[in-house]
Amino acid sequence: MKSHFKVTFLGTGTSQGIPVIGSKHPVCLSDDLKDKRLRVSVLLEIDDKTYVIDCGPDFRQQMLQHQVEKLDAILITHEHSDHTAGLDDIRPFYFRQGAISFYTTIEVFAALKKRFGYIFETHNKYPGAPTISQYVVSKKQPFLLDDTLVTPVEALHNTLPVLGYSMEGFTYLTDVKTMAPDEIEKIKGTKVLVINALRHEPHPSHLNLEEALAFIDKVKPHRAYLTHISHHLGFHQRVQETLPENVFLAYDGLTIEL
Repeated sequence: MKSHFKVTFLGTGTSQGIPVIGSKHPVCLSDDLKDKRLRVSVLLEIDDKTYVIDCGPDFRQQMLQHQVEKLDAILITHEHSDHTAGLDDIRPFYFRQGAISFYTTIEVFAALKKRFGYIFETHNKYPGAPTISQYVVSKKQPFLLDDTLVTPVEALHNTLPVLGYSMEGFTYLTDVKTMAPDEIEKIKGTKVLVINALRHEPHPSHLNLEEALAFIDKVKPHRAYLTHISHHLGFHQRVQETLPENVFLAYDGLTIEL
């Protein structure tokens, strides 16, 4: 175990965030700061290294809120916009540090090249565009993130493969609907599990609360935190009161240490 491993939830909301634009839903009108959720992402501080999992459309705001001055790498779970739309906002880090390391699958890199072609351009590249260093990840092979061993874990988001990441007793999963038994075996007994729980009603590409709790029961972590939350799940305080004693509703700004 590293001497210092801190996790900060930068965002815990679903693709629209909470409040949803124009919504009059009671949760969207809540005055409780724990009911206000940016798009899903976490900051990892491991010894003297700083990493982010996913860089969605709120990435710039999240970096400013948490005064992140250095970024050693970004790990991407999948290509959907609420997980990648902030890619251009790595520029301040790039201008100070040089190329930023990105870890994800070859399929996600292909999708990012279509959306952010100017970043991946190799000829006549615009001088203000950032540059990334590409590290291809496969579910079949653990990899070193500096000196931290990371085990990729694959799940399905409806039919789209998504990656989770497990390291030092911490496992981060989002946008999960199903997971093969051999992938679940990789993370059984993890100390801390983060898993998505969208709402109460079933959804075709996300776990609902009942399914997330059943998944937690299979993995049996010491502690579990729910993320990628919709306003339809309900008020933070009320939902928390219904959860098992080792399961917590994550909220923006929550920090945990391993």
